[in-house]
Amino acid sequence: MTYLNTQFKKGVLELIVLISVTGRDMYGYELVSEVSKIIDVNEGTIYPLLKRLTNEHYFETYLKESTEGPPRKYYHLTLAGKVYKDNLQKEWEDFYKRVEEFIKESENKND
Repeated sequence: MTYLNTQFKKGVLELIVLISVTGRDMYGYELVSEVSKIIDVNEGTIYPLLKRLTNEHYFETYLKESTEGPPRKYYHLTLAGKVYKDNLQKEWEDFYKRVEEFIKESENKND
């Protein structure tokens, strides 16, 4: 995995978590594994974020029995969470486009 600026990671982590849970409910460790495929994170980063997003009513949680130990807490994206995710994704896409345009214009000026 390549090094990613910490500030870049913080800025996009919430969006990646929300998108990851959009398709299906996930439990914490599963989510850590999923997000780690994209950016290097650990449980100490993800669990406080999940708690905050749950407190803000973007996630609902429920327990589900596991064949491998105690029941697992699953995170489910609420309707408010879907709206928030959609808005955050649009903001990210707009931001990305502006930065990309700036970089291209700067490169053209320097040629």
